[in-house]
Amino acid sequence: MGVQYRVSFLDTQFSVGCFNTTDNALFLLKRAIAVNPKLRQLSRQFHLWFALAIIIPSLIVFGSGILLQVKKQFDWVQPPTMTGTSASPSMSFQQVLLIAQSVPELDVSEWQQIDRIDVRPDKGVMKVVASNRWEMQIDAHTGEVLHVAYRRSDIIESIHDGSWFAESAKLWLFLPAGILLFLMWCSGTVLLYTTLSSKLKKRHSRSLRS
Repeated sequence: MGVQYRVSFLDTQFSVGCFNTTDNALFLLKRAIAVNPKLRQLSRQFHLWFALAIIIPSLIVFGSGILLQVKKQFDWVQPPTMTGTSASPSMSFQQVLLIAQSVPELDVSEWQQIDRIDVRPDKGVMKVVASNRWEMQIDAHTGEVLHVAYRRSDIIESIHDGSWFAESAKLWLFLPAGILLFLMWCSGTVLLYTTLSSKLKKRHSRSLRS
């Protein structure tokens, strides 16, 4: 059964007639956007001020995100993964520490100076990342040092989420910027709809007059 509705939106009242209740939300939104130009003006203002507020965090996120997308293609971002002689690791952690201490770039003398050890059984290698971001890859079976290089992808990841600047920036700067970016998408959708709707109405009016 249809219901007669009278809606007030941004100081403008209009009757929307009878329609099924399942279509209420979509119909009201379309009618409100089409009837009241204030929504378009409000969306434009939101779009402008939100863009100004998040321009720097957005550039940081976009730029670092592009680098992370191609980290496997560029050795400058992340060293390529080497291949060892066996898929069965046999090196003990103590042996790994001794090998790491022998590589001057890592500047390691104790476990506290090692950030992590990444074991890749399918490749037969172990990656040792020191606290200074230098990475050593060794054969997981023989202990031979296969590759030593500086690993920039970890720093780029921390820049991407904002934790490189400060731990609080991740939650209180980059998270709000992401929320504002979503709101900009919403306001941009409204602007697109109202612009296309206005152009279609003008084109229809011209066709009727001709």
